Amino acid sequence: MSLSPRERVLAAINHEEPDRVPIIIGVSNATGIKMKPYREIKKIVHVTAPDKYLYQWPELGTAQVDERIMRRLRSDVRGVTDLEPKHILQANRQRPPHSNYIDSWGSGAIEIAPDEWFPGVHPLLDATTVEEVENYSAWPDMTDPSRVAHVAGVARKLAKENEYAILATPWLLFPFERAYAMQGLENFLLNMGLHPDFAVALLKKNAEQCKALMGPFLDQLGPNVDIIKIGDDLGTQESLMISPKMYREMLKPIHADFIRFIKERTHAKVFFHTDGDVEPLIEDFIEIGVDILNPIQTSAGRMSDLKSLKEKYGDRIVFCGAVDTHRLLPFGTTEEVRQEVKRIIQTLGPGGGFMLGAVHTIMDDVPAENVLAMVDAVEEFGQYPL
Repeated sequence: MSLSPRERVLAAINHEEPDRVPIIIGVSNATGIKMKPYREIKKIVHVTAPDKYLYQWPELGTAQVDERIMRRLRSDVRGVTDLEPKHILQANRQRPPHSNYIDSWGSGAIEIAPDEWFPGVHPLLDATTVEEVENYSAWPDMTDPSRVAHVAGVARKLAKENEYAILATPWLLFPFERAYAMQGLENFLLNMGLHPDFAVALLKKNAEQCKALMGPFLDQLGPNVDIIKIGDDLGTQESLMISPKMYREMLKPIHADFIRFIKERTHAKVFFHTDGDVEPLIEDFIEIGVDILNPIQTSAGRMSDLKSLKEKYGDRIVFCGAVDTHRLLPFGTTEEVRQEVKRIIQTLGPGGGFMLGAVHTIMDDVPAENVLAMVDAVEEFGQYPL
């Protein structure tokens, strides 16, 4: 029996087998498409639509995907996001060309090549003391109503249509990622070892800010949401950024508190995005209430062993993603993409508990033909029973 996209997703995230493996693409920055491949897809499928950016943020470079393209990509999920405050959006639209992009936290990006932006503005770069966290004068106003003024209307419309699963994500670098946005990655990692009191104070302050936005965001959503996306990138291609011990002592309690805060306010499943080889922390994620783990970076260490992941954790957490963006999607042939999608589905799909997508955002080096091959292969190989 054919299910609606929303029914399909709800079955999968409740560890049941739907009619086919759900697809998640084009919904948030963690599951999105950069503008270059998006433009190529529009040409191939003969859709004329303006170039719009997710979060109204051109420097992020992620496309706000037209509904006709979302349908062609067979995406079973639609997104609800917040925005930066109105005055921040206006300031960045009006700033001189090629000047630094500055967000509401005082951090931001620099242009490293035409239309290519990289995080390079770190307002707490040299900070090492708790007092410097307390005295920072540019903490954002997370209660600015312009951040979430549109949320209730968008979510209500999607819920009334009742066609697609609703994934909601306020644009936040969450506590750990925000810390290295404020300090620079190398500096913050050093401070976790050399100045742990400072590091924890910064993480906790960031978490307070995250909750200050998440509360009103959830209020605006009301019951009209199925999945809440949060996340902190914790892994590299070969290991974790920090030791499991450091994670459990310094960051896990903050993640646990944040997830508890969310689950006290919504029925939605918690979708946790974290890149790299994070296999040593999957038990921790399950313990603190993560329902869906993304992106299953198959090019990174132990995350490549999909059979083991499914056997060890597949009945307790939903896997989301798994299609490699390191080599396969940018450099593989369409046939290689098809066969890899088939392998992934046959490994992670049985029993439900799996949504297929690219590992993080589809970047500029990915040919549009490979994106289409990926989603078409799900239609070909992802029908249940597998």
